[in-house]
Amino acid sequence: METFTDIKTERLLLRRLRTTDASDLFEYFSNERYAEFSGSECFTEVEQAENLIRIHNERIDTNKGMKWAITIKDEDRVIGTCGFENWQKNDFKAEVGFGLSPEYWQKGIMRETLSEVIKFGFNNLDFNRIEALTSPGNIRSRKLLEKCNFKEEGYLRDYYFERGEFLDFVIFSVLKKEYMKILK
Repeated sequence: METFTDIKTERLLLRRLRTTDASDLFEYFSNERYAEFSGSECFTEVEQAENLIRIHNERIDTNKGMKWAITIKDEDRVIGTCGFENWQKNDFKAEVGFGLSPEYWQKGIMRETLSEVIKFGFNNLDFNRIEALTSPGNIRSRKLLEKCNFKEEGYLRDYYFERGEFLDFVIFSVLKKEYMKILK
C-alpha cells in the first residue's frame, strides 16, 4: 500500500489533516449550506471536527482510507477535504468523498483537487474503479463528477438513514481504463 503523500497542484496543497485543523473544519461543517449537501448534521462543537480528524488519520494509519486536507498554497487554512473511503482492496475499488467550504464553491478548486486525487488512486493505489455517491438534488456535485469523467450508474433509493429520514443517492463511477485514455 502506498504511504500517504502530499499532492501539489497549481493552486493547492493537499496534505494530511492535523489536530490543529479542527477549527477550520468546524467552520464549514457547522455551515448550514454545507450540511445541506453533506448528508450530515451541522457540527455544533469543535470536538466533532477533532473526532473526524482522528477517524480520517486512523484510516490512513490502518490502510483503510486516505483523506487529504485541501489548502490554498502558501496558506495553512483547511478549506475542504477529499479522499478515499469504503475501500474494497480485493476488488481494486474505493469510494471518493469530498467537501468544500461554501465560500470556495464554483472556483474550480474541487475539480482541480478531485482530478489529482483520482490520478493518485489509479496510479499509486492500483484502483480499477472509483465510485462516488451524491444526493440527487446536488446539481453542483453531479456536474463536478461528470466533468471529472464519472458516469452515472443508478439511483439508490432509501440508501442512507440520516437526520431521521431515509435519503436517496445517485452512484457514479470512473474506471481506470477510461480515465487513462483521457490523460494520454
